[in-house]
Amino acid sequence: MTDEETRAGFVALIGEPNAGKSTLLNRMVGAKVSIVTHKVQTTRGRVRGIAMAGASQLVFVDTPGLFQPKRRLDRAMVAAAWTGAADADVVVLLIEAHRGLTEGVEAILTALEERRGEGQPVLLAINKIDRVEAPKLLALTERMNERYAFDATFLISAEKGHGVEDLRADLAARVPAGPWLYPEDQIADLPLRMIAAEITREKLTLRLHQELPYQLTVETEGWEDRDDGSVRIDQVIYVVRDGHKGIVLGKKGETTKAVGQAARAELEEFLGHRVHLFLQVRVRPGWLEEAERFDAMGLDFKDGEA
Repeated sequence: MTDEETRAGFVALIGEPNAGKSTLLNRMVGAKVSIVTHKVQTTRGRVRGIAMAGASQLVFVDTPGLFQPKRRLDRAMVAAAWTGAADADVVVLLIEAHRGLTEGVEAILTALEERRGEGQPVLLAINKIDRVEAPKLLALTERMNERYAFDATFLISAEKGHGVEDLRADLAARVPAGPWLYPEDQIADLPLRMIAAEITREKLTLRLHQELPYQLTVETEGWEDRDDGSVRIDQVIYVVRDGHKGIVLGKKGETTKAVGQAARAELEEFLGHRVHLFLQVRVRPGWLEEAERFDAMGLDFKDGEA
């Protein structure tokens, strides 16, 4: 710990699905703690990543993307996002430079006006700036700040790192003075079982198409640390229909095998030792209406009620 006055606080990342929240979180932390895919609504629960910035500890809350919910799971995800924002010391709204002030962003701004905590700073981060020319970026910055009284605006590329350090420095100065909330070398506030399940779900999402990724979930059922330093991880992939099970397994189990190999490699890199990963696919038609499944995702089942 340094001799400087220490600071620590929670920073909520909010925005539409695919705005780049998980990419920014991973960039800030310097490690992959939130799964990233090209598909929307990948993040389901509130993921906490921990980053250091001088004497400040920033606890980032990567929230599910804000959208119009249709199912119980969708409603629970949106509720989790707003709870994460309400509980944060600072809120960062991410928007995509090439999409600008969409209907979805407009809805988020309206909700922010109603929900913003007293004295809670709200920052704007315009992401993916490499996709837009400078004059359009300037116009978008002016339009957004006319629409909402942001405390600061940052032009960033979460993927490439442009502007991220300026945002980090600003956040470091805004979080409250006080002791750090976590050990200096901790990068995430998630159980290893959940991180392992999310890594496997990411590999499934990248390989599967259309709606199927939204109809499945992954849970870590067993975790055994072995005497030789390796770990055995047993996971279950829940799907809602028999037809989905066949797709997830693939011909002669090839899809599940490939997913397992990719997940195991990433887990070994993350954990720093050998991993024995075993996957099972189970049909569970009602998992989307089971409180236990929501608990495993870090979501509140009651928040999904219509």
